[in-house]
Amino acid sequence: MQRSHDVLRFPFARSTPGIARTKLAGFLTVNQVPSERIDDALIVLSEMLTNAVSHGKPGEDGTIEVTWSIAKGLLEISVRDYGMDSRLEPIDFDHDSLSGRGLSIISSIADRWWVDIADGTRVNAEMTIDAAAGRS
Repeated sequence: MQRSHDVLRFPFARSTPGIARTKLAGFLTVNQVPSERIDDALIVLSEMLTNAVSHGKPGEDGTIEVTWSIAKGLLEISVRDYGMDSRLEPIDFDHDSLSGRGLSIISSIADRWWVDIADGTRVNAEMTIDAAAGRS
C-alpha cells in the first residue's frame, strides 16, 4: 500500500540533506511521481534542509523534523527547525555568489512556499507532481 504522508526526524547535521533526499526519492517513486518532478522535489528539499542546518537550531533531541505529503496532485514538503527566524525571504544573487541562493531556488521551483514561525521555524513548499502541470 502506498503511503501519502511521512513525518521523519533526522540528525541536525550537514549529512542530513543527502539522507533525506534518498528517503523522499523512494517515497515519490512508490507514489509514481514523474522523474522530472522527483528531481525538482529533491532540489527543494535539499535547499530547505541546507538552510535549516546552516541557520536554524536543532530540537532538544538534536534533530530536525521533515514532513512530506501528497494530496490532490500536490506535494507538500515541510522542514522544521527550532530556531526563530522571521526574516526568511529570497535575496538577489549573481552567478558568482557562493551562498544565499536557497530560498530563491525554492521560489523558482515550488508553486508556492511559506514560513510558519508559530513553533520554531517551519518552511513549507508546495508543488504540482503532474509532469504536464510542472514548470516550463
